[in-house]
Amino acid sequence: MAAPARKSVEFFYDVLSPYTWLAFEVMCRYQQKWNIDLKLRPFFLSGIMQGADNRPPGMVPAKATYMGQDLKRLTDMYQVPFNMPSNPAEVMFIKGSINAGRFLTAVDMNCDQYLEELTRQLFLRIYYRDEDITEPASLMAAAAKAGIPEDLTKQLLSTLKDQAVKDRLRQTTQAALDHGAFGSPTIVAHIDGKAQMFFGSDRLELMAHMLGEKWYGPLPELAKAKM
Repeated sequence: MAAPARKSVEFFYDVLSPYTWLAFEVMCRYQQKWNIDLKLRPFFLSGIMQGADNRPPGMVPAKATYMGQDLKRLTDMYQVPFNMPSNPAEVMFIKGSINAGRFLTAVDMNCDQYLEELTRQLFLRIYYRDEDITEPASLMAAAAKAGIPEDLTKQLLSTLKDQAVKDRLRQTTQAALDHGAFGSPTIVAHIDGKAQMFFGSDRLELMAHMLGEKWYGPLPELAKAKM
């Protein structure tokens, strides 16, 4: 009897989103458990927010207060290293993530075997060590921890303003919007020929049900992110 066909799951994301850090780690754990092919799809969150006419929850004072408490509880349960940046507004609304998004896109286009670990290292920089992700030296440091050779990193960084990289990031952002995205993460599971969209880090159990897979909780024993 033939094995069941593997299902494709696309993970659309921007490393600027702290809840995405949770969902990313858990989905990376579950690719070892579920019969899925997980495809990481870096996009540009500002483009999503504009395209969906949405605004960040951190701009609503009551939501911002709740998020700080919520994330601490969740990261403890999910066993994901986490510290809120000392100046979240500067990180999210002033510095942004365009260079990080383009760098992830360039890696996806040229050497996608490094994409997962580079994504993890960028998350660790923002949401654990309170470090920059906008400057070339910062991206170099993240790439080094992800195991990308220095000469390859320099080559990739030289392409961040190339039209092909810009277009790819724009296309991925639009693809997420076409699926109904309004924030990060946007997860699209392809089930029986249909694309099913799930938003956030708190619908993973529902997605498991739709995929016909078993939900085992956050699986901290499979954690790859180390403090």
